[in-house]
Amino acid sequence: MGLVRLKIREMAAEKGWTLKEVSERSGVIYNTVKSYARRSEIATIDFISLQKLARTFDVMIEDLVEIVEE
Repeated sequence: MGLVRLKIREMAAEKGWTLKEVSERSGVIYNTVKSYARRSEIATIDFISLQKLARTFDVMIEDLVEIVEE
């Protein structure tokens, strides 16, 4: 099973947004955004949340995800 990291903090910083703002703009629950942003390795991700976050940052999903381990 591969592990990934979401680049939420970096992308939020580029936009000048807090994680709370990311949550509000994307419709993804704040605790989920915070959890994804804090974790350096994630094995499972809610795909709908991932789509919402990518849409919010106006990037492709591939740009939001960093593969940590394949």
